[in-house]
Amino acid sequence: MTDYSLPNVSHDLTGEVALVTGATSGFGWRFAQVLAKAGAKVAIAGRRVERLHELAALIAEDGGEALPVVTDMTDTQSIIDAVETAENGLGTVTILINNAGIPDAQFATKMPVDLIDRVFDTNLRGPYILSCEVARRLIDAKKPGRMVNISSVAAYHYGGGGAALYSITKAGVVRMTEALAVEWAGFNINVNGIAPGLFMTEMAEGMIGRMGEFYKSFPRKRVAEVAQMDSTLLYLCAPSSECVTGTVIKVDDGQGSR
Repeated sequence: MTDYSLPNVSHDLTGEVALVTGATSGFGWRFAQVLAKAGAKVAIAGRRVERLHELAALIAEDGGEALPVVTDMTDTQSIIDAVETAENGLGTVTILINNAGIPDAQFATKMPVDLIDRVFDTNLRGPYILSCEVARRLIDAKKPGRMVNISSVAAYHYGGGGAALYSITKAGVVRMTEALAVEWAGFNINVNGIAPGLFMTEMAEGMIGRMGEFYKSFPRKRVAEVAQMDSTLLYLCAPSSECVTGTVIKVDDGQGSR
């Protein structure tokens, strides 16, 4: 029988290799730094090359190791190549953070087909392909892994305002999390998710610019800070959350309860 420490809690990710998508801003920018601070080597993926190198420099200055990986989540080959690049540079990816996502900011009947495709590909199709590629390599290497998919409280509640497809794709991320957790549980790959409310990111700033201070209707009348997600991210990536899989944790500062 395993002799667990008291309490059985650790955020030490030494020896792990993390791949974080959407790392050029918002959650991904913070997540990459948090995982590196916890000891993981981090492959940072995104489209903006200069931002990736800026983030890699920040992580290096803080004593961590980061590898910029230019990735387009709408391009299948780019996704597969990203995993290959991360593995060649840092080792087998054992932690995947599916964070990349874009809003639609359009009413359903007004959306051009190319925007529909980009939202589906970035928010759902790309993360699915990436998850499968990472899982395939973990299974071949006989290694356990952690996946954290970033959904949204919009997956559970759509208040209108022109974000129907965003809500639909984020609901798809929830179901993807639940289904893949079952499929890969026997390989010790844990698949979980986080459903954030409104946090102060580039996306949120754009919404506030378009819609005004709508957050004043929230119970706490504020926009949460990205740093307030650190503990949830680390919990789902940590060794001590071994028995948690197929779970999506809402972190919304009470916003979804209004």
